[in-house]
Amino acid sequence: MEWLPENYQGAWTLGRSVSREGICLHSGEHSTVTLSPSVAPGINFVWAGEEGLTELINPNKVVSTQLCTTLRLGNKTLSTVEHLFGALIGCGVTHVQIKVSGEEIPLLDGSAIGWVEAIKEAGLESVKSEQRKILELKKPLIIHKGRSVITATPADSFSLIGIIDFPYPAIGQQSFSIDLTPRKFVDQIAPARTFGFKDQIDQLREQGLIKGGSLENSLVCDDNFWVNPPLRFQNEPVRHKLLDLIGDLALVGLPKAQVLVYRGSHALHVELAAAFLKDSFSKQPSFD
Repeated sequence: MEWLPENYQGAWTLGRSVSREGICLHSGEHSTVTLSPSVAPGINFVWAGEEGLTELINPNKVVSTQLCTTLRLGNKTLSTVEHLFGALIGCGVTHVQIKVSGEEIPLLDGSAIGWVEAIKEAGLESVKSEQRKILELKKPLIIHKGRSVITATPADSFSLIGIIDFPYPAIGQQSFSIDLTPRKFVDQIAPARTFGFKDQIDQLREQGLIKGGSLENSLVCDDNFWVNPPLRFQNEPVRHKLLDLIGDLALVGLPKAQVLVYRGSHALHVELAAAFLKDSFSKQPSFD
């Protein structure tokens, strides 16, 4: 993994454009994503066919967090952004343009590893232009939503502690902690796949969700066992939850903080990202 930065201190963009396409989890439709180099800091988005209308991703764009993170970009929405965003920020990419045809990001194999492979194919180049400031927490943050909680405390680098607790014996209670670096992300977080529950599939499809879900792109838990083993890690579910968190924090960039999350959700993650912007800077960045 010599192609990756050693840490998150620098500024990196892609060496060239690269594309991936596939089936989307919730809509079941086909979508194509092109990642391109950028001199503008952050994750910048453009719809295919509307190349003149570029938007910088930030928490104010989030309009839904039901089972995925959905953004409003222009007059359309873009869903299931978290795995792609997680791969970009996890690999250390700080400057990038994303072009999408379709209104959902393809699920690929249900993890971030397909996006990591795309980033590796494109290569990384150091950016000398304007850099986006790393968030430095001024004080501890804590956010509650029902039984779920997420905390962040000031630190010299970015580290994560994830805890999940499900009533299904195949999962149960799991925890995982990591002092994140690009190489650790690729090795220990990116391969972890999304997961769901057999007893919820019919209900979700009746709601118009997971139309593109299959045993090829999602782990399925049936109470005491997994329908489609083997798992890539014994605790793959909690690692995937941390992938989701990293992807949602990409809305603002990885902070210098230790983050602990218990029973995380996209809503909780996005609220923390917004809180980072409010509390981390003495001078606030300005977003539309």
